[in-house]
Amino acid sequence: MAEDWPMEYSIHRDVLDEGAVDEMAEKSNRKTSVCDKMKKSLRCSGPRLKRCLLGSVPVVSWLPRYSIREDALGDLISGISVGIMQLPQGMAYALLASVPAVFGLYSSFYPVLVYFIFGTSRHISLGTYAVLSVMIGGVTERLAPDSAFTIWDNVTNTEVVDIVSRDAERVKVAAAVTFMSGIFQLLLGLVQFGFVVTYLSEPLVRGYTTGAAIHVIVSQLKYTFGVSPKRYSGPMSVIYTVLEMCYLVPQTNVGSLVVSIVSIVGLIAAKELNTYLSKRLPVPIPVELLGIIIATVVSWQVNLKDKYGVDVVGDIPSGLQPPVFPATSLFGQVIGDAFALAVVGYGIAISLGRIFALKYGYKVDSNQELIALGLSNSIGGIFQCFAISCSMSRSMVQESTGGRTQVAGALSAVVILFITLWIGTLFEDLPKAVLAAIIYVNLHGMIKQFMDIPALWRTNTIDMVVWLATFILTIVLNPDLGLAASIAFSLLTVIFRTQLPTYSLLGQVPNTDVYRPLEDYNQVQRHVPGVVIFRSSATLYFANAEMYQEALARKSGIDITKTLAAKKKLEAKRKRHEKKMAKKAKKDAKKNPVNTVRKNNVTVIDVELERDPSLPRTIILDLSPVNFLDTVGVKTLRNIRRDYGEIGIEVILCGCQTSVVQNLQTGGFFGDKLTKSCLFTSIHDAVLYCRPESNTFTG
Repeated sequence: MAEDWPMEYSIHRDVLDEGAVDEMAEKSNRKTSVCDKMKKSLRCSGPRLKRCLLGSVPVVSWLPRYSIREDALGDLISGISVGIMQLPQGMAYALLASVPAVFGLYSSFYPVLVYFIFGTSRHISLGTYAVLSVMIGGVTERLAPDSAFTIWDNVTNTEVVDIVSRDAERVKVAAAVTFMSGIFQLLLGLVQFGFVVTYLSEPLVRGYTTGAAIHVIVSQLKYTFGVSPKRYSGPMSVIYTVLEMCYLVPQTNVGSLVVSIVSIVGLIAAKELNTYLSKRLPVPIPVELLGIIIATVVSWQVNLKDKYGVDVVGDIPSGLQPPVFPATSLFGQVIGDAFALAVVGYGIAISLGRIFALKYGYKVDSNQELIALGLSNSIGGIFQCFAISCSMSRSMVQESTGGRTQVAGALSAVVILFITLWIGTLFEDLPKAVLAAIIYVNLHGMIKQFMDIPALWRTNTIDMVVWLATFILTIVLNPDLGLAASIAFSLLTVIFRTQLPTYSLLGQVPNTDVYRPLEDYNQVQRHVPGVVIFRSSATLYFANAEMYQEALARKSGIDITKTLAAKKKLEAKRKRHEKKMAKKAKKDAKKNPVNTVRKNNVTVIDVELERDPSLPRTIILDLSPVNFLDTVGVKTLRNIRRDYGEIGIEVILCGCQTSVVQNLQTGGFFGDKLTKSCLFTSIHDAVLYCRPESNTFTG
């Protein structure tokens, strides 16, 4: 309880410098050699082997403890609900990947089963994902464009696209890039590279997914309007596609447009009804499934394809595809895209997984998640799937319908298997415009992320700039290059902030050992005359070392360059005077050799730089914000101490972390004349050291 603590406290001890602390605490110099570290890492034992097995195959640890009474019903309902959602989303996102719709069902089956065995998150729903699908679509359409599969139609005497051959090649490309992305994720997981997700900040991820959502929407406009725009690739492709769509609007297929509008309105209305009745319904209404069933029946009865020219899904083969190793000849062409897919897919999955883990009090292993996703994608690539990640909408349904373990995901895969084996062919007459409408409606959450901009403007301007830059770069450069450019820009903002830190002179809060910037507080005072306390808000390294010296001179009011130049000028004048007097003495000795002994008493004018009384006696550098020092930083501190020492100002350091002290030691800061006695544990210790009458700390 707070009231149990005393309201006042008192400390009385000797002023401690770093050397005294090392002596009192008996600092150890023991260091583990690289050889010993390797031996320890390679040492094998029974408990360690067991931990390794349970960590690598998590299902072995949690499945034997699975509670049928507590978890089975919720997982069953959740698995069926998510499986039903996987059907329309898998088919719709297959269009984004520019492959036949049935391959979206395969991608909702094989990878989900693999993740069930190796994944550590209990609530995320793995499967097709819009952002990854549109990234794959960019690769498949780039490497297998329509223009490469045109044949001559003798009936119409025109060139037509050989759709069967084109789709077969696109499936190969999608499988190759998926397999490679899985290999990248596996390698990153094996080398414990899970921390890479830390470079994907929340503003960056949200800005990126919003930009990718725009790509997704633009890619589906051709199905909504029933037109065939040219395929653009590379930077600015989404802008060129929008301009092309504006040009083709007069050629709109009215049937496709009407189907799309009716589907969008119906889906939105049904989802709103779902939200309104959410508290009364044990399971959400499968809106998308009902939508594709109704649309398929209407399309079949009205014959939308032949009467109105509405593009439909077409042939959906029943059964599963045999495993085929991806074409190795494509690996070199998709390696960059595969790495982007690996990073984006992992970043989205681990971000959502951590949210659920924090909510329900369990741990998600970031490195094991990389391995699980890597195996899901690499094995999925062999079974001709395209890259997967987790979907927020499906994950929310999985959680809200009672899903408690990975069993829910496995059951959703069983639902997809049933659909693929027996009823998939029933959806061959489904209009593609309906699948496009499903995509539009499912992207409303990403579009709402535009509201981040005013929120970030009020809270953190830099994060808002990162969000906007990521969004614009993703739109202009496409999702793959846009991600790399966005990460680079985000890191640059960090570098700029360390290059432009806040420099402050500190003063003491009265009657305390607390020190705060003089310009920010009215009741803060300098406390000890002749002592200046200087602090930078960022670490000290090569990028801001020069600015650190300039800020110190500016804040302390000491033009060190001018002062040293004046001293050197007077020193040179003194030496010239001594030389002149020595020559004169020698000349006088030659003229009067008898009186040489008496003449040896030469008067020398001593030219000294008078010390400015306004200058401080001591400068204290507070290094508490510094978490590392490179060689340039160490050299900067050494030069500051030397230069200010030449004009009679002592420079001492305080607040150094252990790692910083180690950097100073290895960087050659200390020597025979300079020991750790110039380093103090706290600002107050350093201030008391500057007071000759006090050698004890009282707080």
